[in-house]
Amino acid sequence: MKKITGIALMIGAALAAGCNSSSDSDNSGDKNPGETRAKNVIFFLGDGMGINTLTAARIYGVGEAGDLTMDTLPETAFIKTFSHDAQVTDSAPSMAAYMTGVKSNNGVISMDGDATQQNDCALSAGKPVTTLLELAKADGRGTGVVTTTRITHATPADTYAHICNRDLEADIAVQMVPGGAGYNPALKDGIDVVLGGGSSFFLPQADKGKRTDGRNLIEEMKGQGYQFASNLGELQGAAAGKPLLGLFGASHMKYDLDRPQDEPSLSDMTLAAIKQLKDKEKGYFLMVEGGRIDHALHDTNAKRALQDTLAFDHAIQAAIDEVKKSDPELKNTLIVVTADHDHTLVLNGYAKRTGKTTASNPGVLGLAKDYVNGDNLLDSDGMPYTIIGFGNGYNRVDGSRASVAPLDDATVGADDYHQEVVVKVGELGSETHGGTDVFLGAIGQGADSFHGSLDNTAVFGKIKAAAQL
Repeated sequence: MKKITGIALMIGAALAAGCNSSSDSDNSGDKNPGETRAKNVIFFLGDGMGINTLTAARIYGVGEAGDLTMDTLPETAFIKTFSHDAQVTDSAPSMAAYMTGVKSNNGVISMDGDATQQNDCALSAGKPVTTLLELAKADGRGTGVVTTTRITHATPADTYAHICNRDLEADIAVQMVPGGAGYNPALKDGIDVVLGGGSSFFLPQADKGKRTDGRNLIEEMKGQGYQFASNLGELQGAAAGKPLLGLFGASHMKYDLDRPQDEPSLSDMTLAAIKQLKDKEKGYFLMVEGGRIDHALHDTNAKRALQDTLAFDHAIQAAIDEVKKSDPELKNTLIVVTADHDHTLVLNGYAKRTGKTTASNPGVLGLAKDYVNGDNLLDSDGMPYTIIGFGNGYNRVDGSRASVAPLDDATVGADDYHQEVVVKVGELGSETHGGTDVFLGAIGQGADSFHGSLDNTAVFGKIKAAAQL
């Protein structure tokens, strides 16, 4: 435990010194009680939700001419996503850029650009950098973290933890446990609501977890006054205003396409978090991640990726509707929606319009068909191909595509179909992120500051200024 305790001491000292002061130059507006501010901030992050994925999800869910909730947000921008050391970022530094205003290296959780990904953080340089969630805690506001991934995964971890290696999830977990060894003192009395997957990193091996130190972090958090939920019914029965930990599975939560009835949806968790936070006198900061969009894209499984993107969009609408019950014009609330990076998904060919996907219509998941006569479009081997493809991944025919059975709509529209790729790079799950800019949309107090082309680090400053943190 000496290593973890050392991390906590370093975090406390560095954050007290304001070690991300380099990002403060991007911020305007010190706190002034006489000025209008975003008392509440909800930050939505669609992991891996590039613009091509967003377009495909729109067609999948509502057809080419329809609108998702994200399409209706009044303020928009393009976001550059490169990390400190890479043209194509991973989730750790891209989310850290939003949360801290600082560029960090791939694999590093909310630390400055001197930190490098190491299995032993004693070998890594760098210092922790303050996050928006920590700033909200320092200002006495409520805080919440919601995700469909493990709560210790890179994106949620960037809100509350500081560590040189995103894969050290057991060490990340202890940083959110008030009173325990390794706790991040910048979280003060703790995050008010934490909802997601990943109970394995909270439980010792004796309880079928992955912890080798024997600690049961769930019991430790319950000892600090947290309610605990492990299914939808327990989540819905949680008392408002009391700290809440919800872990819905040993690892990541299920894809929305496969979600059982007793597992909460992203909308369910978002509404539960708002229930816990809405009466905080000084307001709140809430981060909501649609995390499994990314995982389905790595698998080149477009159907699950698009379904999870729709679930993410539904959570945004649910949040807007709920917040407007007490803040009808969003004069006290800023809602920001974006992605951390894109993937290599593309839409192929001059395909005819398909309309939304239904049980009888594969829609954008189907074969590319000529927009004039409706015949299948054919490749140079004389074989049909899908509208959606990927730049890289594992499903690529060796040699001529005429050597295998031709694709049909029933095959490519199935839940488990993995789209074909241009470059074969490995096995299932091997498709990579892409380096293209991503979409940002905003609504509410301070939303009008988001426009044009922005670096991801600039988003931090704009949220900080709007919330006067």
